[in-house]
Amino acid sequence: MTLSDNQSAPLAVTAQSPSLVCQYPAAPADAVISWFSQRLQFETDCSDVHSALSSGADDFVLLDVRGEAAYARSHVPGALNLPHRQISPATLQALPQQRLLVVYCAGPHCNGADQAALKIARLGYPVKMMVGGLQGYQDEGFPLATGAEDQAALAQCGC
Repeated sequence: MTLSDNQSAPLAVTAQSPSLVCQYPAAPADAVISWFSQRLQFETDCSDVHSALSSGADDFVLLDVRGEAAYARSHVPGALNLPHRQISPATLQALPQQRLLVVYCAGPHCNGADQAALKIARLGYPVKMMVGGLQGYQDEGFPLATGAEDQAALAQCGC
């Protein structure tokens, strides 16, 4: 069902107790605004990353934080590979400290991106996580790359 400007969603009213969806009331609008405004400071989505990369944006660096073998099998085109267990001041040295780093791992079942984001933030770099990881990117129908890419060149261009 698609709603247009002239339509409203049908309301199903029953005498039964509230559904599990409505078991707890929705938060007030100001709390919702605060929650989602804060959340968007920590994450971005696959569609926005793809759109930015496709348009040549250079205001962030995309980091695939999975292992080298996983990266070689498939990754987001233009992503640098920096396994989360290898993140350190030395491994981040080639990246501009002011530029946003966007991290991703395999998908929702993996917390490698969370671990990477925490390490990166502790080292003083701005960081966000790409929600859904590689699985989400692929689910959106975006193409993946395989094999190794020139990591030094990607770090220089910031894409």
